Amino acid sequence: MKKLLGIMTALLPISGLAPAETGNGLIGKKSHHSVKKTWIGWHKRCANKGFTTVLRWRHDASAENAGLSLRPTELLLFSKPKVGTHLMTGQQIAGIDLPMKMLVWKDAAGQAWLSYNDPVYIARRHGITDRDKNIATMSKAPDNFSRLAAE
Repeated sequence: MKKLLGIMTALLPISGLAPAETGNGLIGKKSHHSVKKTWIGWHKRCANKGFTTVLRWRHDASAENAGLSLRPTELLLFSKPKVGTHLMTGQQIAGIDLPMKMLVWKDAAGQAWLSYNDPVYIARRHGITDRDKNIATMSKAPDNFSRLAAE
């Protein structure tokens, strides 16, 4: 049994589930589109729900400018202060994890992914225990947006 568990653990990083649930506060979802099309779908859904895309950072373009190569990788910072500020009123240091971030990227096999920090993990990281409603609201947006953008 221990041997089987060890083999399964060793294979996890190469399985399709590895980016989806890493145990380190990241949530990942496969996209059925390219990185660019996934980003466009994400951006539209954010804007339609009153979220602001604060920053779009193309890590791959930055790598290219430095003479390096990187598969398509875009970091998106998005915000809705009516939602995120409540975490900071609980613990202002939570601002280090806000605005929320979404990474849209392509893995070595050519699969596009959306990955983001789990708001529950962020709250736990900062010891925020009295903002359950706000955390639930914060969890719904990236979950819904990423699911819809990936379809």
